[in-house]
Amino acid sequence: MAFDWLELQRRAHRGFATRVAAVTEWDATTPDTEWSVRDLVVHVIEEQQWVPHLLAGSSIAAAKKEIDPLRDDLRSEWRLYSFAAMTAWESTPRATMVRLSRDIVTMEDYLREQVSDVAIHTWDLARAIGADEQLDSELVDAVWTVFEPQKDTLAASGLFASPVPIPDDAPLQARLLAITGRDPHGRIIG
Repeated sequence: MAFDWLELQRRAHRGFATRVAAVTEWDATTPDTEWSVRDLVVHVIEEQQWVPHLLAGSSIAAAKKEIDPLRDDLRSEWRLYSFAAMTAWESTPRATMVRLSRDIVTMEDYLREQVSDVAIHTWDLARAIGADEQLDSELVDAVWTVFEPQKDTLAASGLFASPVPIPDDAPLQARLLAITGRDPHGRIIG
């Protein structure tokens, strides 16, 4: 199945925005027990801050030097940097190569990575604040195509906890969360 990754990025951003708007306790614990809700939201916003710079040819090191420190109003910061990232995605030619910390990848590969990151962190935020945890089904289908082929190396990457055992016939969203080290059934995992 072919996916419209730009449309999926819009959906992922809308889903994250909905959860950010519902935050009432910024110091609450998230599924990654090392992060508070504030830390999680800051992480996702910072990822969006880098997007225009990376798509324009900067390295991550250079992009980090070019971005402004975040202000306290994280809802406004999300709107600002989500818009800037989406604008950059929409105006960048598909053939653009992007320098990430570990590799040089196509714009399309970077976009898939970003869609996946925002989608998974949307669930993290929803879990942390007690909001609707159901992700857009097409978004789940698409993100599965990114993570499932890497399932044996995700935990070794250091970016995710070890996969959570789950039945093969579990709903796709539950399987997706499980291979990224998240327990879709309720335990908070560090």
